[in-house]
Amino acid sequence: MPQVAVPSIDTELLDLAQEEIPLVPRPYAQLAHQLDVSESFVLARLKELHRGPQAPIRQIGAIFESKALGYETTLVAAKIPPARLNAAAEVINAHPGVSHNYRRDHEFNLWFTLAVPPDSRLGLTKTVEILHKTSGATATRVLPTLKMYKIGVKLNLSGTSAARATTPARHRAPSLALSAHARQIVRVLQRDLPIVSEPFAELAAESGVDANELLATAELFRRQGIMRRFSAVLRHRELGFDANAMGVWVVPLEKQDAFGAAAASFPEVSHCYLRPSHPDWPYTIFTMIHGREQSQTQSVLTAISAATGVSDYSALYSTHEFKKIRVRYFEPEIAEWETEFAAI
Repeated sequence: MPQVAVPSIDTELLDLAQEEIPLVPRPYAQLAHQLDVSESFVLARLKELHRGPQAPIRQIGAIFESKALGYETTLVAAKIPPARLNAAAEVINAHPGVSHNYRRDHEFNLWFTLAVPPDSRLGLTKTVEILHKTSGATATRVLPTLKMYKIGVKLNLSGTSAARATTPARHRAPSLALSAHARQIVRVLQRDLPIVSEPFAELAAESGVDANELLATAELFRRQGIMRRFSAVLRHRELGFDANAMGVWVVPLEKQDAFGAAAASFPEVSHCYLRPSHPDWPYTIFTMIHGREQSQTQSVLTAISAATGVSDYSALYSTHEFKKIRVRYFEPEIAEWETEFAAI
């Protein structure tokens, strides 16, 4: 995949934008102040960095905590006959709640994340059953998060790995019953933030509130744990981070929390989760590492093993990205998919 050459000032801007877009009426002016440049410069550079399907910025918007919104979520691993892998990925991608879908170099060769809303007529289990049947998978394993030790991809654009100040996971917010008005604000905040001087004013006009109320609600969502952050999401492959390793570890029950904390302490680890094992899948802790070269990600896995004393692990590298989007919460597409496939 072609990589994007990023000048140093753009690197600084991307570093700030992926950390946080300030929840203020003129957020780009605040970024400009931090960089000691003009607001017009920041607007021009962000527009260029967000232009086209291979631009460094994928989206600017709210990153919500799915479970706090009442959604059921899981990671799913599937075994697909190689000859029909592309067709299976297309079937699975058609579900609006599938946000990530990758081919990985393992017998379980297709890995996707799935979310269904609180009012789903099918629920998570039935949805996975339908996707198993329609994709032609020979085996499907459901791997929900049992415990989160760390989450948050923040690429270190000036270095060689994803060694940026990722934050250990906070306590997950409980699922909240949101009002119809709050759901509408969620719908608006999840949209791509316009790159204009007062972008929240444009979003506010769509949500039926003024900009101050929209920003106050967004800040409330953040304090409640409903929204993790408001920031730019980058295309890591286009920026040269295409050695995407999912390190999976066999960790005894009594050592899992200590291992999770130790693995999460590595700045190169962006995600660290405890998930269930299966007879044909003994791994319980998952660590995600994004690097520029496999040798870099492998060195991190080796260091984790040395630090924890856990030597039974595997590295699954993504070899193709079939889908990577943000889940669109409280939109009608999932209900429409369920109506179409309910009879299967």
